[in-house]
Amino acid sequence: MTSAAIRPRDLALALLVIVAWGVNFAVIKVGVADVPPFLLGALRFALAAFPALLFFRPPKVPLHLYLAYGMTISVGQFAFLFSAIHVGMPTGLASLVAQSQAFFTMFFAAIWLKEHWRANQLAGLVLAAAGLGLIGRAHGISMPLAGFLLTIAGAAMWACGNIVTRAVGQYAPMNQLAFVVWASAVPPLPFLALSYLFEGPTVMTSALRNLSLQSLAAVAYLAWVATLLGYGIWTYLMSRYPANRVAPFSMLVPLVGLTTGWLVFGESLQPIHFAGGTLLMTGLLVNLFGASLFTRLQWKT
Repeated sequence: MTSAAIRPRDLALALLVIVAWGVNFAVIKVGVADVPPFLLGALRFALAAFPALLFFRPPKVPLHLYLAYGMTISVGQFAFLFSAIHVGMPTGLASLVAQSQAFFTMFFAAIWLKEHWRANQLAGLVLAAAGLGLIGRAHGISMPLAGFLLTIAGAAMWACGNIVTRAVGQYAPMNQLAFVVWASAVPPLPFLALSYLFEGPTVMTSALRNLSLQSLAAVAYLAWVATLLGYGIWTYLMSRYPANRVAPFSMLVPLVGLTTGWLVFGESLQPIHFAGGTLLMTGLLVNLFGASLFTRLQWKT
């Protein structure tokens, strides 16, 4: 693993992921308008895996890590997130609340990876928790409570996937894109099983027969841009740097997500959403940049 300082090239890659994932929330809303959430997940990862896996050799990573990655960061995260947007969670707010994954990642990394928390990270956690609390209290104001809770659950699964990614990083050097491609072969069957159980064969058949060009474009974006490009780069970054250095970069995703939701769907935030979002983003900023500030303050005193 490299030092905690992130190189300029890797910073540029992180910004590319931010744009891809910020737009991703609006694309999900387009997708679930015609395709039920679990079936959409199956189509997304089937297209991400095939035919791409024919062109990549599977990295020498234990099978259990492929399974763990696929079931957490892919099935777990997107089963909840797709369902959240399907039940009415605004895309902009979803992009904001999902960034709580940074703090779930810190929590899980402290438990499983023994990474130590700094004072700025604890302060950031308190601010972000207060922000999420305000947003949660605003359910019913352009946001269903179920959508909020499902988005939180998706963020927790994303964080679990981040921890798995750190374990995958032990097998570097490796082709991160090849790993994401082969790991994408895991989710289709679980998603199809969920779709069969909860959405039903009639709904599945009807959705597949009536796929529109808009739906196909949404699936293609989710598969190739959000999954292969986005998670290929994210896996690379998470495997090279400490989890508590990479995860906070996702704080910029809501800037793209909120803007896209406003421009495409006319979504807007209420004052309580602004207050909660400000606290959440401030917490992420303190987590990311607070260490150097705290060090300067201690040095001056």
